[in-house]
Amino acid sequence: MLLTIRQARQKTRTLFNRPPYAKSITDKNTLFFYLYYSTNTPPTTKPIPAYPYPFLTPLSSNALLAFQLQPKDVVLSFKEWFATRKNPIFDRIFEILRTQDDITADIALSRFNLRLSEALVLHVLNYEKNKDVLSCLKFFDWAGRQPGFHHTRSTFYAIFQILSKAKLMSLMVEFLDNYMKQRYFHKDHFYSTLVIGYAMAGKPELALQLFGRMRFQGVDLDAFAYHVLLNALAEDGFYDGFEMVLKQIKFRGFEGEITHAIFVKSLCQQMELDRAEEYLRGLLRNGGVGLSGIVVANLVDALCKNKQFTRAASLVQDFRESGLVPMEQAYGVWIKDLAQAGDLSEALEFLKGKKLADGYVPDVFRYNSLVYRLLRENRLEEVYDLLMDMKDQDIIPDDVTMNVTLCFFCKVGMADVALELYVSRAEFGLSVSSMTYNYLINTLLGDASVDEAYIVLKNAIQQGHFPGRRIFSIIADALCREGKLDRVKELVLASLDQNCMPSDSTFNKFISALCRASRVEDAFLVHGELSRLDKVTSKTTYFDLIDGFNKSSRGDIASRLLMEMQEKGYSPDRRLYREVICCLCQMDDPEKLFYSLLEVQLSRREPNCPVYNYFIDGAGHAGKPDLARGVYEMMKRNGITPDLHSDILMLQSYLKAGKIVDAFNFFRDLSNIRSLGRKLWNTMIVGLCKANKPENAWNMFWEMRSTHLKPSMECYEELVKLLCSRRDYYKAILLVEDLMQVGRRVSSFIGNLLLLHSLQTQSVFSAWMHSRDLHNTKDQSLVLGDLIKTFSGGSNLESDILQIEELIRQCFPLDVYTYNLLLRKLTISEMDLACDYFERFCNKGYEPNRWTYDILVRGFLQVGRFSEARRWMDEMLGKGYDLTEATKTFV
Repeated sequence: MLLTIRQARQKTRTLFNRPPYAKSITDKNTLFFYLYYSTNTPPTTKPIPAYPYPFLTPLSSNALLAFQLQPKDVVLSFKEWFATRKNPIFDRIFEILRTQDDITADIALSRFNLRLSEALVLHVLNYEKNKDVLSCLKFFDWAGRQPGFHHTRSTFYAIFQILSKAKLMSLMVEFLDNYMKQRYFHKDHFYSTLVIGYAMAGKPELALQLFGRMRFQGVDLDAFAYHVLLNALAEDGFYDGFEMVLKQIKFRGFEGEITHAIFVKSLCQQMELDRAEEYLRGLLRNGGVGLSGIVVANLVDALCKNKQFTRAASLVQDFRESGLVPMEQAYGVWIKDLAQAGDLSEALEFLKGKKLADGYVPDVFRYNSLVYRLLRENRLEEVYDLLMDMKDQDIIPDDVTMNVTLCFFCKVGMADVALELYVSRAEFGLSVSSMTYNYLINTLLGDASVDEAYIVLKNAIQQGHFPGRRIFSIIADALCREGKLDRVKELVLASLDQNCMPSDSTFNKFISALCRASRVEDAFLVHGELSRLDKVTSKTTYFDLIDGFNKSSRGDIASRLLMEMQEKGYSPDRRLYREVICCLCQMDDPEKLFYSLLEVQLSRREPNCPVYNYFIDGAGHAGKPDLARGVYEMMKRNGITPDLHSDILMLQSYLKAGKIVDAFNFFRDLSNIRSLGRKLWNTMIVGLCKANKPENAWNMFWEMRSTHLKPSMECYEELVKLLCSRRDYYKAILLVEDLMQVGRRVSSFIGNLLLLHSLQTQSVFSAWMHSRDLHNTKDQSLVLGDLIKTFSGGSNLESDILQIEELIRQCFPLDVYTYNLLLRKLTISEMDLACDYFERFCNKGYEPNRWTYDILVRGFLQVGRFSEARRWMDEMLGKGYDLTEATKTFV
């Protein structure tokens, strides 16, 4: 069981240790209860601020040890305590009322053979008054129809109070209208009940009108109804009516403790505190006749709210010393007001002193108020002491007690205890508040318990609590990252069912996650729900949706989304147009779909080159040069002169489709119209290279050179790459020589390419030697030749790696690929040197890639050093890289 910090707590008295229907309840006690708690109920509804996003800061481990808490014992002990508030018979009654129709419920309730009394009815109503108002009303109706029982003023008062607190005023008025039709209607009490009802429904002016009608018909209120009406007039500030009703009460001899309490309450509301205190002390001087604890409590509360704490303390002390007034209510109010003013230490000391001196034990409301305030101040040890004190005093916990207890365990980092108590909430009828849901979800997120946090969040939403968009977003993001999209979908749907709206970013992230998981249909449904709610999907999410439908070969929906995003004010880029058009071209009747989309796009704006160019580009990438040419000709028919970009895209369309003859014809046609610039020549040469036409590309290259235009570096690189792949190293060397002759430096791509082929064959070096003999070779070419010779096996690279690096630097910039080539060259002869060079490579700030590790693994495998190969392989796999197919053959 639990061990407390303070040892040997002494129980001063036991409260609520009898069955709930054992007490006798009178009209006076009912009204006192209402007068007291209508103004002095602790502020338990205000939510405690949630912990900072997204993690909590629990107590340190040393602080937890101080509590000596064992989770298993904690859960068992608190379950036993929470269960004390349950009444199996009452639970069964409300289950019947909730789940069965009126006729079946009547039969089932009759089988209980309840001995209906005012006390029993009041306790049944009180049992679920904050949770199930409609079932309370059904029970009230059922009880009133049972033979031998008639509702009293107290039971009417109780049901009115329940309806009023639930703000069901229309239902309350309807209830009053139907009142006279019921079997429990008694004419003598009809107007009296209506006056009470309207007074409690916040309509004292109607209550006054009914009172006037009663007096006209010669019917009068009883003392109880008079005081309910008087209190309602005081609450709503109808002071003229208040004075009139007060005179009637005094005239009829109904004046008593309740009258004095309401009168002092009225003075306090009008801020006539001096008059109220003098009136109260006058009653005290008169021997305490008419005094009650509630009247003292009301004045103490008013003084504290007016910041007159010293005066309130003196009042409490004077009335306590008189011994004429029960002080429990005043003590409770004083403790509450001290706590609300932030003076928690003094409130706790006062409580401790009164327990020792007077045997005072606060009721559950006051305990809750203190625990709530201490919890906000993170005074967790004192929270624990108070909770243990409540258990020791056999205080029956209510919903607030259980909620602050769960929040306490969250704050001390005992999420497992809080979660288990939460899961067991149905056993003791726990109604979880928004505050508790916030604490519990935050705590679980702090423990990285996303699945548990998801379950709690889902339950919270289903219960009508939405912990906030930020918490919702955190959990949804975590579930999206883990690929648990069905759970995110459940959360979104549950929140929408409860009219709770997640943030737009949550919707967009969810849609994008569904698209990445190839669940584009679900993503489209969520997108449709956003549109129905007048929410605008973000631009990036539109991109993800369109990409998803493109990958699913649903170009019709992709094109529809493309047009929709334009209606929302977003501008698609060329890539998006291209992908949508490519997808359309793979569907049935692509030409119709293609031109339909083009017509829509042209209708949205003034026709111009960029719009046509998007479609020429898309058709070219889709391998449909005929469609591209159709758009090209449409431009001219519509009076739009194709620009250089249009010509380049059209030329690329032919080349990508392998229509080489058409490409040459189009190129020649353009040359007949105007002078061709570098970009068209470069497009032609690069396109021929990518089409694997080395002879055509070679001829076009030198034809371009004959016009004294300099090809782009891409032309040199693509042509050298193609020639090397064909092992035509002589022509490749000639191109490199030409590159250097026009004053350009060899690029890293070309340099690495030549060194790679030099590692594989000596033909590169032979081609270079042949070229050197036929042409005048420059110094830069000689340096490149030395490198080719070294990599072809003509010299030892390991002799001076730094010198080789310097030679490379003179020819072209080194990059990771270059260092990988050097590493590969070293692994041919000496693995230890290769490992040293790997460290040097990393120290220079370069990040090893897949091929870096693959080179080392293969090198060790080739020389039979398998354990070292395994170590490097493990490191490689740990980085997320996999072996190449060539290296896998050695494993």
